[in-house]
Amino acid sequence: MDRVQRKGIAAMTEPVEFVRQNLLDLDMIQCGSEVCQPGHSFGPAVRDHYLIHFALSGKGMFQTERKTWTLREGDGFLIFPHDVTFYQADDQDPWQYAWVGFQGTKADTWVRQAGLTAEKPVFSARDGFIRQCFRQMIGAGTMGAGRELRLLGILYLFLSELAEMAGPAHGASGKPNRKEEYAKKALDYFRVHYARPIGVSDAAAHVGLDRSYFSEVFREVAGQPPRDFLIHLRMEKACQFLQNPGLSIGDIARSVGYDDPLLFSKVFRKNLGVSPSAFRQSAYPASGSPASG
Repeated sequence: MDRVQRKGIAAMTEPVEFVRQNLLDLDMIQCGSEVCQPGHSFGPAVRDHYLIHFALSGKGMFQTERKTWTLREGDGFLIFPHDVTFYQADDQDPWQYAWVGFQGTKADTWVRQAGLTAEKPVFSARDGFIRQCFRQMIGAGTMGAGRELRLLGILYLFLSELAEMAGPAHGASGKPNRKEEYAKKALDYFRVHYARPIGVSDAAAHVGLDRSYFSEVFREVAGQPPRDFLIHLRMEKACQFLQNPGLSIGDIARSVGYDDPLLFSKVFRKNLGVSPSAFRQSAYPASGSPASG
């Protein structure tokens, strides 16, 4: 799985797409549906926005860097921005799925309320409402001036239904576990915004806690300080980007939240024991060594 694959498509609706408006609370990117032939696959690939797929029939598999899920009719999965994913139709009973892509200033909040996380990006919805939402989205593609407004309204209904199905998060006592909620919110924040020059204070502000208390809560729930988690996440992404010979060390530094390539190289060496250039040459000798930029 070393390059993007897009094969085995039997039939596909014309995707509904329109101009992005990045300052909106919620902004739909596209939606559509596809009937897949056996073994049809896509990926490994990354997206710059949220993308939900829902199986209307058949079976398939969804894979992230963390886990692989086998899904069937009535199941769905969410691709998080910047995560490397792969999905494939079953060889015997290939799925037909619908999808919707979106972003926005509050997209991560509503995804979290829907109970979807990087660790658990899948859901099941077999009561018909989610299926109907996708049918309405696809049908709205033939509308004129009211198309974008209609699609956005359906998207809000869709996410609200996922949130209703998820319900409130509960701990072992049956009462809401606030510390786990804070930590999950911070984890999602780090995974979405690691490419920006953010720090622990930004995550604490996003969660709504004092920095000291936030760090204490995060360490208790996640098992490590928030600063260590963010650094390890960035180094993990940097190792992936080093496979791309078209990216200089400076490009990679900026892609994982470091404006200063020298600081990035220092942090990389401290955590992996070698410089980014040496790591690239030893792990991926065929990728070459572009300028450090």
